[in-house]
Amino acid sequence: MEEFAQLLDRLVLTPARNGKITLLVDYFRVTPDPDRGLALAAITGDLDIANVKPAMLRALVNERIDEQLFAYSYDYVGDLAETISLVWSADEAVRANAAPSLGDVVASLARASRSDALRLVERWLDQLDASARYALIKLATGGLRIGVSARLAKQALAQFGNVDVVEIEELWHGLKPPYEALFAWLENTAEKPQSLAAAPFRPVMLSTPLEEPDYTRINAEDYAAEWKWDGIRVQLTAEGGQRRIYSRTGDDISHAFPDIADAMDFEGTLDGELLVGRSAVDGIEIGAFGDLQQRLNRKAVSVRQLETHPAFVRVYDILFDGPDDVRALPFAERRERLETFVKKLDPTRFDLSPLVPFAGFEDLVELRRNPPHPIIEGLMLKQRSSSYVPGRPKGPWFKWKRDPFIIDAVLVYAQRGHGKRSSYYSDYTFAVWTGPETEPHLVPVGKAYFGFTDEELKRLDAYVRNNTTERFGPVRSVRAEPEHGLVLEVAFEGLNRSKRHKSGVAMRFPRISRLRWDKPPIEADRLETLEALLRDTEAVD
Repeated sequence: MEEFAQLLDRLVLTPARNGKITLLVDYFRVTPDPDRGLALAAITGDLDIANVKPAMLRALVNERIDEQLFAYSYDYVGDLAETISLVWSADEAVRANAAPSLGDVVASLARASRSDALRLVERWLDQLDASARYALIKLATGGLRIGVSARLAKQALAQFGNVDVVEIEELWHGLKPPYEALFAWLENTAEKPQSLAAAPFRPVMLSTPLEEPDYTRINAEDYAAEWKWDGIRVQLTAEGGQRRIYSRTGDDISHAFPDIADAMDFEGTLDGELLVGRSAVDGIEIGAFGDLQQRLNRKAVSVRQLETHPAFVRVYDILFDGPDDVRALPFAERRERLETFVKKLDPTRFDLSPLVPFAGFEDLVELRRNPPHPIIEGLMLKQRSSSYVPGRPKGPWFKWKRDPFIIDAVLVYAQRGHGKRSSYYSDYTFAVWTGPETEPHLVPVGKAYFGFTDEELKRLDAYVRNNTTERFGPVRSVRAEPEHGLVLEVAFEGLNRSKRHKSGVAMRFPRISRLRWDKPPIEADRLETLEALLRDTEAVD
């Protein structure tokens, strides 16, 4: 566990992507099986330990220290694993025993009942130091939050074995922890494993943002234009009787969308945008992203959710046409195949992303400024001669998103962050004014935790501490009055109506774009501004 704990510590404290990859490669090189594979599974979210729950750990720690003292400590630290690891009062007689390895921990928890698992954790907490205790709790409860995505971990594997990350991704869904066959291949001591996954994931092709130097290269002869829809990117693969729906990162999300999986009566692999809506006379009527969120991140979906939030896929590319791999074909030829392919599919679950005609770049400027639907984020521009290449090549595909909306809002609540931010108030809730102008009051409209520098975070944290009016566990209420408060310039992609928020609106992808230390709070925006923007987008619909 000590080596795994050291890895987590270093990953949290290493902000650079390449630095994280180097740490992972070094760990894979010096750590034996099965520990390195189990660490990999924990990082990628593929290690499931079901018999240790946070509530059990809270009860356990209260057996060792005063309950109120722990509550105060948890309030200050803001992270359960970090709090327990710091305040745990170890049994010195047990501590003299040798600490367990990562493999010992995982194997023992897999065999244990829930009550036995808790006592195992108790014994290990006595044996480990604070850093390893933190790693143990994070391992057992999930959610490492160390700034390493599954994709980055796979890139580290590719660098470790000097292979293309595409090879790793195409094998991944046929492998299981602790990945001993995978590591043997990467170390050249065994043959490459054969993918045992039916309907495997194929790494997706990504676009790059369109920037001003590239404007001159975009013309109707060389590029096709499509709308960029505000859903989630999915890959649909049906082969040999297996049907799978993958996210763009290769996560299997089929269980959350059985209505789509049931309608995948084809052989091949399609690329598209997952949306929600309902069948209409002239096609499928699209719902807002907030409607799609009702279906995301669920282990199971209810019959009512299937009825009220039916899903469909707007298809825009084809990778396999039956058994034929067509990724090497030019986009224009793949598009012709796709048009024929989609005609055979259920029109209530699949439709074709339309091409957007344009004569010159000026047409695109106007289309981007005034799209015909509020669920459109901007434009996709695809080189007609481009093959389907995994990764993010520069030039074949561009995305040209609409300019974000911007409002001024007032900071009203702050919450402690996680990981290396756990000592800072870094999650901010902001509000706008409503009510009579003579007696205005603030109503929260969103929350953001990025968009500022490390130096700005320190200033924000100090401001929160010096202007706290109330405490609610890890949350602080911040002084916010017409003449005293902090104005945040907030950028966001769009708005949805929301019954969950008192304001009645929910922001899409809010982030802090500027700190307005110079602006008095009373000059921040009013709720009517957001309501007018929401009406305008609905009118477009």
